[in-house]
Amino acid sequence: MDVIELLPRLRLLRFPVGQAYLWRDGDDLTLVDAGPAGAGPGIVAWAGSFGRVRRVVLTHFHEDHVGGAQEVAALTGAEVVAHTLEAPVVRGEVPGPPPVYEDWERPLHENALRLLPAGGFDRPTRVTEVSDGDVLDFGGGARVVHAPGHTDGSIGLHLPRHGVLFTGDAAAASPDDGRVILGVFNTDRDRAVASFGRLAALDSELACFGHGDPVTVRAGRTLRESARSHGAGL
Repeated sequence: MDVIELLPRLRLLRFPVGQAYLWRDGDDLTLVDAGPAGAGPGIVAWAGSFGRVRRVVLTHFHEDHVGGAQEVAALTGAEVVAHTLEAPVVRGEVPGPPPVYEDWERPLHENALRLLPAGGFDRPTRVTEVSDGDVLDFGGGARVVHAPGHTDGSIGLHLPRHGVLFTGDAAAASPDDGRVILGVFNTDRDRAVASFGRLAALDSELACFGHGDPVTVRAGRTLRESARSHGAGL
């Protein structure tokens, strides 16, 4: 796990596939996504110098985001949070819908699978369900933004007081040149584009993606330019 400071209160936690974010309010810590299976103990050990993880907010159910969630919850007692449409999949009660791959996405997915841990993972048994517009008690009030298309219950999180936006996999930064792009492996591309546009319309200075380097300056403008290029009506 590589750790990168983005703000005094915010760290990026990078894994072989994907990344999570740790937000600090005093000694109360919030984890946005939890990395793949096996990431939890390392996250908790590292975060212990700052405080205690109180909640894990999952942007969606994919294993590179949810794999470490129960590990963190078991070690810290943290609350696990997900959208009401996503929670049954997170708990393992129903299967998640598969992506509709573009041809060029298939090699990317195959490579990601090779980097993820083999075997299953422990799923959270208790999940607090949230909906669009709910405000979570961290970062001065983190608003839940329903962003379907990548998965049905994908969410973003907007911290307007700090100008920070977590997009999950609704958007990403290209590993080739850092350009902001529509997230890959979507279940419904049209809905994903609309959600990208909705997130891009928010006032943000810093945009944090599930994959790729964050945009650290005038993120809203950068996201809007990219969303328009993908066909979002802004």
